[in-house]
Amino acid sequence: MEETNVSIKLLIDTKSHRVLFAEAGKDFIDFLFHILSLPVGTFIPLLKKQGMVGSLGSVYESIESLSTTYLQPNVNKETLLKPKVQISSGGTEVPLLLPNVESSSSSTSMKFYRCQRNYFSSSSSCLDYVTNYNNAICPSCRNVMTREIRFVDPPPSAMNTGSSSSEGGYVKGVVTYMVMDNLEVKPMSTISSITLLSKFDVKEIGALEEKVVELGMDEGVKLLKASLQSKRVLTDVFLPTLKVETEVQ
Repeated sequence: MEETNVSIKLLIDTKSHRVLFAEAGKDFIDFLFHILSLPVGTFIPLLKKQGMVGSLGSVYESIESLSTTYLQPNVNKETLLKPKVQISSGGTEVPLLLPNVESSSSSTSMKFYRCQRNYFSSSSSCLDYVTNYNNAICPSCRNVMTREIRFVDPPPSAMNTGSSSSEGGYVKGVVTYMVMDNLEVKPMSTISSITLLSKFDVKEIGALEEKVVELGMDEGVKLLKASLQSKRVLTDVFLPTLKVETEVQ
């Protein structure tokens, strides 16, 4: 997949030097919700270059350096260090704003395995077990599970549940969303915007500035890192950049 860029509109209070909220479409909200589905092993490599808070980076490096001699026979380092991410199926995938994150958009791209035991045996309980990891051990017969089986997709009518939408991702694209500085998401409305201005104690409307920003992979990684460390994510990620651009101009 090629890198995609996503646009959002920031409402900035130039007096307090903070982002009040952002107006965003489906693509940005899909990206935010997608972060929650990421296994820890996918984002640690992305953040190592920029530094990490905590010790998970040390756990990751320990797995990298640990000899396979000490791992169980059915354990593959790659499944721990580079896990694949399952996203919701549909016509449109989640925007690619994080590098080196392998994803599969459909259950059919995953492989499933069972053991080699004869399933026609009435005494066999192996039918209860299936895995998506080749060489896993069957809990019933203790044999290696290497025989590939096929997953059957449900019919389109079952997937749509009465809707003809095939957008994919997580949210519908028919509305604009409001994203707060702490990444709280809600549908956009004029009333909620006015209420927020009062909540933030904005006294000078002239001090408010709208700014459209583009997010690529660099911003996606910065946003992921800030979301793990801060309650002022949009401010921390975008205001320093906007300040630099203003000074250059």
